[in-house]
Amino acid sequence: MPSEVFGITLRTHFRENLSQKLLRLFMAMNPEKAVKPKSIWAVKLHFGERGNHTFIRPHLVRTFTDALKSFQAKPFLTDTNTLYVGGRINSADHLETAVMHGFGYEVTGAPLIIADGLRGSNEVAVEVNRGGVTHAYIAADFAAADGAVILSHVKGHELTGFGGALKNVGMGAASRRGKLDQHSDLSPKVSAKKCISCGRCIRQCAHQAISFTEEKKARIDPAKCVGCASCIPVCPEAAIDIQWDGDAPKFMKKMIEYSKAALAGKEDRVFYINFINGLSPLCDCNNHSDAPIVADLGILASCDPVALDLASAELVNNAQGLPHSALPESAMAPGADKWEALHPGCQWPYQLQYAEEIGLGSRDYKLTWLPEAKGVE
Repeated sequence: MPSEVFGITLRTHFRENLSQKLLRLFMAMNPEKAVKPKSIWAVKLHFGERGNHTFIRPHLVRTFTDALKSFQAKPFLTDTNTLYVGGRINSADHLETAVMHGFGYEVTGAPLIIADGLRGSNEVAVEVNRGGVTHAYIAADFAAADGAVILSHVKGHELTGFGGALKNVGMGAASRRGKLDQHSDLSPKVSAKKCISCGRCIRQCAHQAISFTEEKKARIDPAKCVGCASCIPVCPEAAIDIQWDGDAPKFMKKMIEYSKAALAGKEDRVFYINFINGLSPLCDCNNHSDAPIVADLGILASCDPVALDLASAELVNNAQGLPHSALPESAMAPGADKWEALHPGCQWPYQLQYAEEIGLGSRDYKLTWLPEAKGVE
């Protein structure tokens, strides 16, 4: 039987604004059956890197915190610290960034908790042993929550091609050690022909893994590189890329196993919502947001993260590409694989295939668009 995925467009009306429409979308998943009084719920999202503007709007997040409170639950907003150096590398900086972006209690109606602690070491080890990782290191406060609402901004991604709910959980609920564990087998490569010796990648690298050769070309030391890929988007000549052969599936396999571990024990108490608007070609971890590659398509929700992510990815692929974006001309037409075009060799469907294999959900889905408010044509 296909998994149910529900969708709303971004059309609104004086009878129903977007927050009210979002609540209707949330209630379509029957949360009243899972949310118990006095239970503590994580609302997992991405607060956005400083300089980025495509993160989910804080006032919309309140729709979900208020809904959880209406069931007498106790919600908190959460994310984990980053592996790379930036505005979210420790809890002090991370909380400051979240407040700068509007996620304070007065807007969202819920406290902020960085789930892996001050320096990213507050973790629990969850045994996996599925071939990718032996143990997954999950942020302790996410693991301790009774349930979770996973709010994800759909976008492109340098390593997985497509980023949605599964990446938000697999990478986003991991402690720093967990992130390093997932990235450690990936080492980008430098095209000496394209390198102009600007040194931006050297300054960006937090692990001193990049240096100049005698020919003044950047070189990455695989022994020091942790595979965070933060050097890729800063290169003005696109001279740095992931060595995709064998690496991308291995990374995605680990990420999906981390998703499974993060959700262990609360599988029937998790709701997933994907925002498909402001669709940037790169992750929201970047300190900028590029022009959207397609028009705003709506918001999808499901209790099945695999079905939700596939529905989201296919919705984007079936849309018309936007000019003056990073999307190549060859992928502009509806039906073209936009994720592959943005990140050639990314093999993005593998994450969903493997997630289905290990029981995270189904790629067989039925998408139902909720009706518009009366009066909206």
